[in-house]
Amino acid sequence: MFLTTSTLPFAPLWESFFNNAPKTHFTIYVHVDPTMFKWKPPYSSVFHDRLIFSKHTARHSPALAAAARRLLSSALVDDRDNYMFILLSGSCIPLHSFHFTYHALANSNKSFIEIAPQGLASFYRWSTHRPHVMLPEVRYEDFRAGSQFWSLTRKHAMLVVADTKIWSKFKLPCLHLLMCFPEENYFPTLMNMVDREGCVHATLTHVDWTRSMDGHPRVYQKDEVGPQLVWALRKDRPKYGDQDDGTRQDPFLFARKFSPDALQTLMAIADRIIFKD
Repeated sequence: MFLTTSTLPFAPLWESFFNNAPKTHFTIYVHVDPTMFKWKPPYSSVFHDRLIFSKHTARHSPALAAAARRLLSSALVDDRDNYMFILLSGSCIPLHSFHFTYHALANSNKSFIEIAPQGLASFYRWSTHRPHVMLPEVRYEDFRAGSQFWSLTRKHAMLVVADTKIWSKFKLPCLHLLMCFPEENYFPTLMNMVDREGCVHATLTHVDWTRSMDGHPRVYQKDEVGPQLVWALRKDRPKYGDQDDGTRQDPFLFARKFSPDALQTLMAIADRIIFKD
């Protein structure tokens, strides 16, 4: 499931990723902000007719979380055989072949969603939704944060779409916009409350926050992209929050954010590096 505000700059790379995969093993769904870009897929195969009904999205509002719920709802109704629901952005790339990625996800009976321990900003994020509104359903001690990109089992996807009680709290406007990130708080909080043991508390999408700017993670530029970067991202391992007992070593399957002008460099190393496991 791709959640993007514009076109998909890495569509050719994803085309190559999916081209050799059995068509029964995947289904694609795309949510694109209709106010930002009238999306007409320039690629005819895997992205053809995969755009779902979409609405405007914006940071510091419930819109991104609502878009993710919209994608889940569409994917659940569209195909009853859909088992794992992976949310990605337009700046994401695959780090492995489809075969490797498929088996890493299909062999899991748990969702992969970062449910991080509470930090310094947790109370401010919780309170920006207004304590008198959040309580009693969403107590501060239950509030969590995590990456907005996750992989949910069908069971958990259905729980999200069916949820009205917790979502009714997060879909309201925030008091302080700079502390308003429902897309990073709603899903981890819900899973923490309803089935934390049914989740691996980690995202499988690599991101580098050590060089963040204006609330955005590092963007890999064209001249940074090459085999060494792909190998380094593969070698890294997720953080597991309060589940981190050193026993899990799940591989990152995806990575972000990549600059659109890195496409040709990525395509040049796709077959011999990215899709070679």
